[in-house]
Amino acid sequence: MKTPIAVFAALWLAACTPAAPDAAPPGAEAAPPAAASADATSASPATTPPVAEVVDDPLAVNQAIDEVLGDHVRYEAVIRQLQQAVTANDEAAVAALVDYPFSTVRDGQPLKVADADAFVREYDRIMTPAIAEAIKRQKYSQLMVNYKGVMFGNGEAWVNGIYKDDACKDVDVRVVALQPTS
Repeated sequence: MKTPIAVFAALWLAACTPAAPDAAPPGAEAAPPAAASADATSASPATTPPVAEVVDDPLAVNQAIDEVLGDHVRYEAVIRQLQQAVTANDEAAVAALVDYPFSTVRDGQPLKVADADAFVREYDRIMTPAIAEAIKRQKYSQLMVNYKGVMFGNGEAWVNGIYKDDACKDVDVRVVALQPTS
């Protein structure tokens, strides 16, 4: 009974131990940086890009949106418009993307916004610097997608489809949440 456990432990240790980079043979010179291999698939673990770069694929996000929420083209358009409007500090353009009536919490108090005009008046209270920064810095390919919608940052902003008919065929993609997370 000890042998199978010892074999399992040895295999586990071998699998979990990072491989050491191959040592250059004596007398071999290191290749200059410009001569590095363009084939990323043959890179050693020491030169493998971080996980965030490996999974940084807009196609995966689009597929997730298609599978969970619907047509990714509509979502991507609203997401990009939101980022452009926030970057330009275009209050009216951001307000045009929001689902009304809109509710959030500021300073521990509920804030209800009836329409785009009221959103523009309250813009500085709603679009805090932290929320604006999360929206501007968010990479499309790193958005989180689930049944609640598409999440920016740590939940500072959410975009989701709003059904305009009982058959759930007519969907309007809108900003449904802007909220502080800390």
